[in-house]
Amino acid sequence: MSVLPPCPKCSSAYTYEDGSLYICPECAHEWSPSAAAIEPGEAKREVRDAYGNLLQDGDSVTVIKDLKVKGSSTVVKVGTKVRSIRLVDGDHDIDCKIDGFGAMGLKSEFVKKA
Repeated sequence: MSVLPPCPKCSSAYTYEDGSLYICPECAHEWSPSAAAIEPGEAKREVRDAYGNLLQDGDSVTVIKDLKVKGSSTVVKVGTKVRSIRLVDGDHDIDCKIDGFGAMGLKSEFVKKA
């Protein structure tokens, strides 16, 4: 018995094969087994720094503006280098760890690629 992939829309494990298509009984989504990981209607989100450079997971960036840390009286200074960023969805699109501050979310408009 072959293992069928979960539905790309709702992640349901109850997909079944009908001819050359996979079908999800929960959301009625149909897709072909050879379809790309990204559907034509879904665009992969690009995150760019303040200067328009494309950012990727694992990049190093530098802060270009003093940033106040919410809930604290400390400030992340201009020129602070942040290594091994992780891109996420949301208002703050970069998750990272900054030495002396810990885990933090940054907006890509306040960093430049190092």
